[in-house]
Amino acid sequence: MIARRAWVSGRVQDVSFRALTRMQAERLGLRGHALNLPDGRGEGLVCGEAQTIEALLRWPHTGSPAARVEAVHVEPADPADCPTAFAHCDYHRSG
Repeated sequence: MIARRAWVSGRVQDVSFRALTRMQAERLGLRGHALNLPDGRGEGLVCGEAQTIEALLRWPHTGSPAARVEAVHVEPADPADCPTAFAHCDYHRSG
């Protein structure tokens, strides 16, 4: 199992982006979370098999019809940071 943290820039808030990301991640059997950041970006943490994570990381560009993704920045993350399922986050993370 590996983990990746991704930051998605563009129009990704108030367009059901987190909910649709969660549905896609659950469909793929991944764990993690998706949340909004105060600067307007979305942040996601995803854990699972490398091929499945790659599929989810390609999804933001075409997955949410109301979103307008400008960039996705991905970095390795610690698998120990992942929850036991894909957590639904309704909050903004500060800093």
